[in-house]
Amino acid sequence: MSMDIRKIKKLIEMLQESDLTEIEVTEGEEAVRISRKSSNDVVIETPASVKNVEAKVATDAKKTSISNSKTITSPIVGTFYRRPAPDKDPYVKVGDVIDAGQIVCIVEAMKMMNEIKSEFSGKIVSIEVEDGEPVQFSQDLITLE
Repeated sequence: MSMDIRKIKKLIEMLQESDLTEIEVTEGEEAVRISRKSSNDVVIETPASVKNVEAKVATDAKKTSISNSKTITSPIVGTFYRRPAPDKDPYVKVGDVIDAGQIVCIVEAMKMMNEIKSEFSGKIVSIEVEDGEPVQFSQDLITLE
């Protein structure tokens, strides 16, 4: 059983409303650490040392069945946006070659714009979600080769 996403959202709210820069909570064998680098950035991590954690609340990328491909997945439940603002160009498009650490999209959760960065370098072969669509935790967003 993974930590309830409502509890994690509440922790994020508590962090935003306080002067704290980090909150860490452990429930049995599960743990989550939420920290922010500045007033706008919220980073959610699940320590690797925790056993039996079903959900890793950080940008996860996984190998897919296509050989040599990598997938960027959503770290949170929210709304997917391809561009920083409605009047701006998309962060990336199919065919672009990107570097690890490059911002590829935004997932809005609780009125917070969370920039999603790629863990991989590679060429974008598909964008799995349409702009403005809701996304689930761990849902595939972008496939690279």
